[in-house]
Amino acid sequence: MSRCSWMSSRVFTRMIRAWHLSQQLTQSLTLKPLEEALQQSGSSEIHHSDQGVQYLSSAYISTLKHHGIEISIARRGCPWENGYAERLIRALKEEEVHLNDYHDIHEARIRIGHFIRQVYHHKRPHSALGYLTPLEFQRQTFS
Repeated sequence: MSRCSWMSSRVFTRMIRAWHLSQQLTQSLTLKPLEEALQQSGSSEIHHSDQGVQYLSSAYISTLKHHGIEISIARRGCPWENGYAERLIRALKEEEVHLNDYHDIHEARIRIGHFIRQVYHHKRPHSALGYLTPLEFQRQTFS
């Protein structure tokens, strides 16, 4: 079973800043995309996650604190507190993963990456963004 980390998506614009796919639930599954997102886009003010062990590791928490990021964690048994991430994973599964059979993890990375960059960012409108795509909303908001 593959594990995926959708680290560092920007909720305001719905842009996914970094992600990683692995066959194991390791520290690098979440730490790698967090560090990548911080290098690309700079620090965020708040980081919200569920109570997964990968988000509570000392290296992960230290990285957030080092960048002065406030840590927010959903309460146990309250998935609605992490609604954006839950909806993102649902969209990815329904619109990409469950529709395809990947030959190996390499192909999964390529196809999921394509879905994120070309479909999710460029073609998929979001009601929370006034039915604009994340890229359209980001350009409109920050231009």
